[in-house]
Amino acid sequence: MVCFFVTAYSFANISSIEKEALISLYNSTNGAKWNATWDLNASMDTWYGISVENNKVVEINLPFNNLQGELPKEVGNLIHLKKINLGFNKLTGKLPASLKHLKELTSLELFMNSFEGNIPTELGELKKLEALKLYSNKLTGEVPNELMNLTNLKELLLGSNFLTGNIPREIYALSKLQKLSFMDNKMEGEIPVEIAQLKDLEELLLSTNQFTGDLPIELMSLAKLNTVMVSDNNLNEEYISVSGKNPPSLVNMEMQNATATMDIEKE
Repeated sequence: MVCFFVTAYSFANISSIEKEALISLYNSTNGAKWNATWDLNASMDTWYGISVENNKVVEINLPFNNLQGELPKEVGNLIHLKKINLGFNKLTGKLPASLKHLKELTSLELFMNSFEGNIPTELGELKKLEALKLYSNKLTGEVPNELMNLTNLKELLLGSNFLTGNIPREIYALSKLQKLSFMDNKMEGEIPVEIAQLKDLEELLLSTNQFTGDLPIELMSLAKLNTVMVSDNNLNEEYISVSGKNPPSLVNMEMQNATATMDIEKE
């Protein structure tokens, strides 16, 4: 009983600005037809997917919840948010530039929707961001150089969109990156050797694009790299077999018809 009282009390003291922002999200995404909906007349402690700490909304977790419509600009008023997960829904329209106000955000997960337009350059202002997952949408344009300001990023997953242009050479600035995916886009140019400066990189997914040139041999120096996918590009044909220290590091790359698949196996 005491725990319930504290939780309800916390929700009851959320600022009117934050409550209105949540209501805007509900109205803009057809909340009445969500799989798990909100009763706007009920206490906010009953609102599914919302987490509160110290009377502040810190998380929105509404994946697989049949959200339909656009993400409202008012979401930028939820300035205490640390995490947003709206994956596997039916959201459309452009990503609002107002997301730049969410300075405490560490995870932005908007994958598996139908967002379109460019990736807002304003996302580069979210300096605490550790995970940016925008894959499987309809985003276009180039990868903004401003994203290279997100030096705390561990996951940058932008696959399965319609992105064009080159991989920014400033990618080396994302020194904490563990997972990087641009797969299944329309990107081109050479794979920058600067990726080899990402010492914590574990996964590099670049398949199904229009990349040209050679796969940088410098990638072999990345001790934590265990998955590399570069198939369905226009990379130069080459076979590499490298034996390193004991235990050996084995790298096999086979390319046919201007496609490549690379598997790294460590024993």
